[in-house]
Amino acid sequence: MPRLLVAVDGSQHSDNATRFAIDLARCCGPAEIFVITVMPMLTGEVKTFIPKEMIDRYYQEEGTKALASARKLLDDAGLPYKHHIGVGTIGKAIVAYANEQRCDQIILGSRGHGAVVGLVLGSVATRVIAEASQPVTVVK
Repeated sequence: MPRLLVAVDGSQHSDNATRFAIDLARCCGPAEIFVITVMPMLTGEVKTFIPKEMIDRYYQEEGTKALASARKLLDDAGLPYKHHIGVGTIGKAIVAYANEQRCDQIILGSRGHGAVVGLVLGSVATRVIAEASQPVTVVK
């Protein structure tokens, strides 16, 4: 059974990536689907003056928002999945989670918004392509 990782950020492009994964799972038989969003780690003075619990709550709340659309698409499709909120360098965290879950393929949108506003193929997607040992599908 193929293990697919869909990296999302709540954007239309990540919704397209999620739809692609749904179509792939439907046409090619059962698949295990993992969905990840990654929050950039807050650094510097923010970490000095804001309690860790508040920062962790921020990561959870923002990550939950970023996952919401993909989760709804998968729920509506009736497909089981596991979801994860990562924190750190986005591309590295996606690849690390794919390796940890032994995913066979990574699927992500060509660009996003929110935590990755303004990024195009050349940043997150390029890093994932360069570092992943699995095939990477970039969906427009």
